[in-house]
Amino acid sequence: MRAAPTILHLDMDAFYAAVEQASKPSLRGKAVIVGGLGPRGVVATASYEARRFGVHSAMPMGQARRLCPNGACLIPRFSLYREVSDVVMALLRELSPLVEPLSLDEAFVDLEAGGTAFDGPGARAAGERLRADIRAATGLSGSVGLAGSKMLAKVASEEAKPDGLLLIEPGTERELLAPMSVRTLPGVGPATGEHLRRAGITMVGELAEAGEDELVRMLGRSHGVGLYRMALGLDDRPVVAERDAKSVSVEDTFDVDLHDRVRIRGEVQRLADRCVQRLRGSGHSGRTIVLKVRRYDFSTLTRSETLRGPTDDAGVVREAAARLLESVDTTGGVRLLGVGVTGLADYTQEDLFAQALAAEPAAEGGPAGEGGTAGESGTAGPEAAAGPGGEPGGAPGAQEGAEAPPQPEPAAERRWAAGSDVRHAVYGPGWVQGSGVGRVTVRFEQPGSAPGRVRTFRVDDPELEPSDPLPLVGEGSAVPADRS
Repeated sequence: MRAAPTILHLDMDAFYAAVEQASKPSLRGKAVIVGGLGPRGVVATASYEARRFGVHSAMPMGQARRLCPNGACLIPRFSLYREVSDVVMALLRELSPLVEPLSLDEAFVDLEAGGTAFDGPGARAAGERLRADIRAATGLSGSVGLAGSKMLAKVASEEAKPDGLLLIEPGTERELLAPMSVRTLPGVGPATGEHLRRAGITMVGELAEAGEDELVRMLGRSHGVGLYRMALGLDDRPVVAERDAKSVSVEDTFDVDLHDRVRIRGEVQRLADRCVQRLRGSGHSGRTIVLKVRRYDFSTLTRSETLRGPTDDAGVVREAAARLLESVDTTGGVRLLGVGVTGLADYTQEDLFAQALAAEPAAEGGPAGEGGTAGESGTAGPEAAAGPGGEPGGAPGAQEGAEAPPQPEPAAERRWAAGSDVRHAVYGPGWVQGSGVGRVTVRFEQPGSAPGRVRTFRVDDPELEPSDPLPLVGEGSAVPADRS
């Protein structure tokens, strides 16, 4: 614990939904729900307007639609969220070299390490300046908590939401925490909370009164001692600038259970490719390949295989994942598949045998390397849905030596996911409001503009194309109006 509130916790307000509202002027002040749009989609986040109807993250999208039938349900646009996050994290690093990101929209900052603040007034001034800088750079709001420890700074930012700042003066921690729910404390989830409730403990003050021995008896030594210390406001964890990744993984939940073994194998191969892309993007390789299968009855199976050395070779990961799948009974159907890599390293041990195998198809004229896989299905989770209008991978061409010329395949209907970015040759940039029965409805507006007009086109209109997101502030967008 520090004697001054110089640990800052920033939490952006309803981040994904706020980015969507900032980039789509017609949605400002409206209920916005971001997540998977399929029958098994899950809410990633909801705007504060949607939360008034009871919508919250991790809720099934179907339930969210029932609670908030007039809300705008949109796919996540992770590429844009990462861009905005990079801007925010850069502002945090101007305050201190010790910045500990927890997610795209949340981080701790050690203000003392950067010489930014050494007492309460200085910390408050830094927090207010940060909030103003974030709004100027992104048009978004963030809530700031300041305290003498990480736990209390996080509690403070949660209490400050939305768009506020709360500073907890050292010495006032127990008084502030006492009336709060035990669920406020890190590590107290639904199961622990219910266990404590049955024991008559619902508030943090009651945790402190119960005493360390009683909590150890109820929850075990590690958890009991930790909770007792947090109930007293004690937390000595430092802000750590670099946190090593332990694993890289991707998974998809399917709208309809998969029964076809060939289709299941194909999905595992695509997941392996996506996992390798993410692995390489993080600058790592990995030694243990993990396959996750959730079956029709919600039972979840995990299989793993450890290689001789770390790899980031897509062929090696695909082959290992395929071997693991052979040991899993998929009778009855599969609702979720995932592929991951653990045992991460910063180097790669070349697998010459695997490279030789990968080179053989190329020598025979077949597809080589990763380019031989087809495009991803549009029925998977949020990441797969993020490609707004891309067509599925093309069908293979006719075999050489065939007497009849290859017949043209019928053009596949383009899919336009709600919320995805588009550009029309005449009307300019816009976003998809919805599509169906061969039509797609687009609202033409951009960040900082007035709410735009809505127009409807055929899904195969040649003048309508997918596009990249426009920046929220700066070139390509008007200055957003103040939404405070």
